[in-house]
Parts: sequence; structure tokens; C-alpha cells
Amino acid sequence: MPQSKVIVIDYGSQVTQLIARRVREVGVYSEIHSCATPADEVAAMNPSAIILSGGPASVGESGAPALDPGLLALNIPVLGICYGMQLLAESLGGELAKSSTREYGPAELRFDAPCVLWDGIAGPARVWMSHGDRVLAPPPGFVVTGSTSTLDIAAMADEQRRIYAVQFHPEVHHSTDGQSMLRNFLFGAAELAPNWSMASFAERIVREMKERIGDRHVVCALSGGVDSTVVAVLLHRAIDKNLHCIFVDNGLLRLKEADEVTGYLREHFDLNLTVVQAQERFLSRLEKVEDPERKRKAIGHAFIEIFEEEAKKLPHVDFLAQGTLYPDVIESTSHKGPSAVIKSHHNVGGLPEKMRLKLVEPLRELFKDEVRQVAAELGLPDFIVWRHPFPGPGLAIRVLGEVTKARLDILRGADCIVQQELRESGWYRRVWQGFAVLLPLRTVGVMGDGRTYEHVVALRMVDSVDAMTADWSRVPPEVIARISTRIINEVSGVNRVVYDVSSKPPSTIEWE
Repeated sequence: MPQSKVIVIDYGSQVTQLIARRVREVGVYSEIHSCATPADEVAAMNPSAIILSGGPASVGESGAPALDPGLLALNIPVLGICYGMQLLAESLGGELAKSSTREYGPAELRFDAPCVLWDGIAGPARVWMSHGDRVLAPPPGFVVTGSTSTLDIAAMADEQRRIYAVQFHPEVHHSTDGQSMLRNFLFGAAELAPNWSMASFAERIVREMKERIGDRHVVCALSGGVDSTVVAVLLHRAIDKNLHCIFVDNGLLRLKEADEVTGYLREHFDLNLTVVQAQERFLSRLEKVEDPERKRKAIGHAFIEIFEEEAKKLPHVDFLAQGTLYPDVIESTSHKGPSAVIKSHHNVGGLPEKMRLKLVEPLRELFKDEVRQVAAELGLPDFIVWRHPFPGPGLAIRVLGEVTKARLDILRGADCIVQQELRESGWYRRVWQGFAVLLPLRTVGVMGDGRTYEHVVALRMVDSVDAMTADWSRVPPEVIARISTRIINEVSGVNRVVYDVSSKPPSTIEWE
């Protein structure tokens, strides 16, 4: 049976990624594509259904994204969400109006007419609104299927053409029956098959890599994290000894990380593994560099130089493999509709424009939790599967301001204590990511009855599923206190520890 595929058309909502995630969670593959993607290109992707995302613009205003009418001509099921609903109304002959006030927050949705989206759901339903415009009159052929106390048309449908629209956001967890509504669209309206799984993904990737690479050779950027390790294992299954893994000790790793990573990789996997010592090269490139984007790009360029140098020592290397994930792609590029570029990721935005090696990115379409599922399917040990994410640029983006060996050593000591205490307290598996950040300031303190003027370390611990959104972790105060006490007592040069209590958005997980 062909794989079901849902194309999410991005009109700029900051939660568009959640739509793709929710679709995948029920076993259907989904991709996000820009609203500027022509309908014929979308058609070539052979989609089974289309979802139109929300967005910050007002339909019809200057520069606002429009709906390509060719998408509706594909005659496949369509679901419009928020801005997507307004686009459908405007494009098909309905009437829009500006709301007197922007509606943001919870609402009670009444089911005014039978609709496949409501199957199995007892109304009224709690939903989440975020809009400034509204549909005043539905297009011909549409029935109003839902309303709220402030919105006469909160949902509408043309069941005959299988076009559905909702003014609220079913993809966010605040819409308590939102996932059920999406399931009803996928399996009821679109009659899709839930045939997306991590086992099927692994089989497909191995097959595709065999076909694409053939008997040529690949250099794999291996850090020892779950992403790059999964890439290495998948490629090893596909091309065996034609895979050459390179671990770069760039001087930006955590305490004893290089020895630990290379040790367990050599012990557990039969890989061609080369370790490159490049601490001086990276530190020299980062000298007097304080801007985070310049740091990322300098590190990315240095990595590529090394991989290309190492590739020249090997026979006929044509490809560079790395563990780029879908959130890396989304946050690093602006072609996904009007969504903003958040920051350049080492795996994406830090690459030079001209590279001799062709990129191989087997995990480019996966979210982090999906990579963990693949790792489990491949039989990787828990200490790899559940290793906390570690950024490609390493500690360089956790040392705010200029990166020096002395400042890196301070951060290494603090971060080592964070990792130890999280594991010993049982909180390592309970948080998505926990780490220390060295701030570019000093504060006055008192130690041994004397005045100190030393560094500040921030603790960042977050709960997340895929790193697209995150909330600060409510780690018990006694654990935080133990970490703080140990850092101040054991790490020379630190006299203050603070805890970051900001969520993503508006913050990012990493500080740079």
C-alpha cells in the first residue's frame, strides 16, 4: 500500500510544526511546505490530503499570503485552520470581516451540524482561539458546523468536496479534543492508512541510501549523540565499510566527553572511526568572536574543512553524512512560508555555500522523539537513546560572549556537576535537556569573609517533546540547591548560580 502523505501548507503560524507532529503521532507521514510552493509542485508530491495552517496576516491585505486555487483542484481532502479557514472562505465566495477585538484563548465550541470532524466527540468542546478576523458568511455549498458565544461561524464544511475549516487550533494541547478532530479528518474524511512508523522509516532509509550511494564512500560527522549515532548505524547497514566515521575533538566538548564517546562507539559498533584533534583550530577561529551567529558559522566552516581534508585521505569519498533533524531545518530557514528564521543551526545554516561533498541527511524529516524511536528500533543502548541533546557548536554557544579555554574550563566543571546531580536524583530522564550556561558578567560575592567578584552560571532545564516548544522544568528546589552549592564550592571562579524559568516561545532552549 502506498504511504499516506499529508502536506501542511505553512502560512506563517508559529505552531505550524505542531500540525505536522500531531499528524505523525497517529501514524500518517506529513511534511511542511511554504505557502509559496506552486500547486503543481505540491501535486508532484502525491499528497493524500492537505492542511492549510494558521498565520499572522489578514486575508486580502497587501502582501498577505494567498491560496493557490490549484490546491483545491487536486480534489483531495482539505482542512483549513484559522488563517487557512479564512483563505478558504475568501477564495470560494464567502465573506470575511475584521473582528472588533482579537480573540486569543479558550472558547467553548458548540456543534451546530453533523460533521465527520465531530465523530465520537461529545460537545461542547474546549478549543483554543487565536485570530483577529472572522468568517461573516460561508461560501456556497458550505454548512456552518460549529460556533462559540462570540463567533457565529467557528467551523464550516463542504462534505461533498471534502473541504473542512475551523477557526480554532486543534493542533495545540489546549484544544482538548483537537487530536480526535484531526484523526477524524485523516481517517474519516480522507480515509488514510496509518502506515508511518519508525520501523518502516528505518527500512526505507536503508533502502534509499543503498540506491543513492551505491558503491561510493561516505564521511559521517559523528558526535556520539543519538542523532549522529543513528545516522551511522543506518548508513553502516546500507553501505557497510564504505562508511567512514569522523569524530572531531574541537575543544568545545563537555568534560571527558571525547574519551567517553569514542570509547563506547568503538566498543559497541564495528565502525571505521577516525578521531581528529582540532582544539586549536576551533579556538583560534572563535578568538574575539562574540556574536552567536558568527560563532555558529565559524564552527560550521571549520567542521566542513576538516571533513573535506579527511575525505581526501580516503578513496573516492563523495558524500558527507550528518544528523540534521526537521526542527534544525525549520528554525534555520525562512522558505517555510512567512515564519521567521530563529537561528542558524550548525548542521544547516553554518555550512559554507560551496562544498565539494554532497550532503546525506537521513534524519532530515524526523523530530527528536522520532529519532529516539528509531534508535530503539535499531537496538541502541539506553545511554545513547536517552542522551540529552547537545548542540553542534558545543559549549561555544553556552559560553556567552567570547570563547576562551579558561571560560570553557569553568563551564565544563559546572556542567559536569549538573549532569551528575540530574542522574543521581533520577531527574536526567525526566527532563528533556539540562545544562549550564556561563554568562558574560561577574557579580560581587563573599567567600571566606572576603569579597569576590566572579562569574555567574545559569542553569537551563526544560521539558519538551521535540524542541519546537518547551517549558522550564520544575526540578525540586533541593536538587537545584545541591547543584548550586556544588558549583560554587567546586568550580573556581563562580560565585553565583541562577535558574532560567522562561519557556519556548518566547525564549529558545539554548541561550545563543
